[in-house]
Amino acid sequence: DVEEISKQTPYLASIMTASEFDMVDFHRAGGVPAVMKELLPLLNREALTVSGQSIENNLASAGIKDSRVIKSIKEAFLPNGGIAILRGNLAPDSAVCKPAAMKADRLCVDGFAKVYDSEEDLISAIYANQIEPGDIIVVRYEGPKGGPGMREMYTPLELLDGYGLAESVFLITDGRFSGSNRGGFVGHVSPEAMDGGPIAIVQDGDPIRIDIPNRLVDLMIPTDEIDQRLKLWTRPQPKIKEGYLATYVKLVQSAHRGAILE
Repeated sequence: DVEEISKQTPYLASIMTASEFDMVDFHRAGGVPAVMKELLPLLNREALTVSGQSIENNLASAGIKDSRVIKSIKEAFLPNGGIAILRGNLAPDSAVCKPAAMKADRLCVDGFAKVYDSEEDLISAIYANQIEPGDIIVVRYEGPKGGPGMREMYTPLELLDGYGLAESVFLITDGRFSGSNRGGFVGHVSPEAMDGGPIAIVQDGDPIRIDIPNRLVDLMIPTDEIDQRLKLWTRPQPKIKEGYLATYVKLVQSAHRGAILE
């Protein structure tokens, strides 16, 4: 559903981390009402709101005041929304990325994997200067079951930015990311590593291809090798073995299904 909506919704407002402008700039440029007025052709303009008026009536006086921050539909930053849903042999169910936060020349990337089994391991590697431009970093066992709780990769992504690597590396994870992160990243990889998804069997040096325009994320090794590795894979022990989080791990479903409990 997210992908279908994104395909038909233009990207009209560019603010941090996709640009130099912040939320104050966005407000001064017309804010949410200005964006909604541009999107009226896609909205139910007669829908009643808490003001007692329709959406269209509420937006009568709205308008764009700074076209550097908010564009019209005809001059949109991108014809599609800022979120893209990827699939491939590395994410057979789905994965999520934010092309709005990436430079155009980073939407198609080939590289070699550097694999970490936790957020902490990656942070240590960044501090030790082990990450280099061109690396495709894989962080796994951070999904709903593995985290547990689908941990956010905010800290390593901010560190990569601080080390000047945000625009030259890519991070792939079964965890999640923050709306304030920028650079190349793919999150919500499903099935997650703890469920035996293909992300669990990626090895250092494996070639990976990310093709966001075509919505693909692939491990570029033969299918029979992937199958063989999956047969040999064993599920690690959960990080938490008792209490509420242990129960959560037993019940939680994949990010692809919204990490619901079932």
